[in-house]
Amino acid sequence: MKSDLIQLLNEKGQCSKKPDLTFEQIKELYRWMVLTRTWNDKALSLQRQGRMGTLGSVKGQEASNVGMAFPLQKDDWFVPAFREFGALFVRGVSLKDQFRYWNGDERGGQMPAGSNITPTQVIVAGQLPHAAGIAYAKKVKKEPGMVLCALGDGATSQGDFHESMNMVSLFNLPVVYVVQNNGWAISMPVHKQSASPTIAERAAAYNMQGVRVDGNDVFAVYETIRKYADRARKEQKPALIELVTYRLSDHTTADDASRYRDPKEVAMWQKRDPIDRLRKYLQENENWSDEDEKGIVAQCLQEVEDAVAEFESVTPMQPQDMFANMYHTLPWNLLEQQKEVLELYNGGEVK
Repeated sequence: MKSDLIQLLNEKGQCSKKPDLTFEQIKELYRWMVLTRTWNDKALSLQRQGRMGTLGSVKGQEASNVGMAFPLQKDDWFVPAFREFGALFVRGVSLKDQFRYWNGDERGGQMPAGSNITPTQVIVAGQLPHAAGIAYAKKVKKEPGMVLCALGDGATSQGDFHESMNMVSLFNLPVVYVVQNNGWAISMPVHKQSASPTIAERAAAYNMQGVRVDGNDVFAVYETIRKYADRARKEQKPALIELVTYRLSDHTTADDASRYRDPKEVAMWQKRDPIDRLRKYLQENENWSDEDEKGIVAQCLQEVEDAVAEFESVTPMQPQDMFANMYHTLPWNLLEQQKEVLELYNGGEVK
């Protein structure tokens, strides 16, 4: 059975059903999306200049990112993969710390106290069992809230996906798995990953609710996530939500998508840009002026530049720091490696 695509806001900015959001909330959604792209563009620039490490760009997926995090409540947990910068920002992670994390500074991966966010997971599908475990603990302890777990389409081809789906359905756990289906798992298109026409319909195999959403429509993403998050909290029922979006950039800065993607496909999705779509809505329905637009853009640029200044002013980690926080007592082989590092480096400078 092929799932229908849920859409409220089309490519022209026309809205078939206004979400239950005030103008200020819509403006906030827009600001988070612009901020996410501004941060992403700056991070890509820093990487190309050799001032930051490898990055997995989120360009084109801002509506999915921001829309999935916006309905979450304080007691909810967010379990991300590695392409959810916007969602992390909404949940309170600083721009500076994300710069630090993607520059290889482990301290940047420390999530804010009380934010209920698990560490960024680069291992494909590795975070799905964690989400199931957190939800199981919540149910046993009778704690409020639910768990939202983000993943990419490639993760649905891993065993952890099926094991986790089976567990949360069998035990009726309050988890919502949100798949950012951006069309590609590195160079592997979705149609070569799965024989099922959609990802959402796989939920039927686990007796779960599965829905498919236009992931470039922030209104539809927000409304759908809110609905199923509420359901998870109240009824202890899991769900699978497929957000149909697109990765406008390369998989990471170590990739060249032009080697395997048709430029016409990219151009088609550029016309569906989620930020342009919401901007058109604001202009047509909320008297959004050029001055309003310039103000938001300037604010986001300043926030990002301030974060870069903070990020680059932090004392870098020392090479010997890699041995900390792994073992209570280092084993002999790591002690030898630590000694070698300490002999080579003095305060971070090679002797």
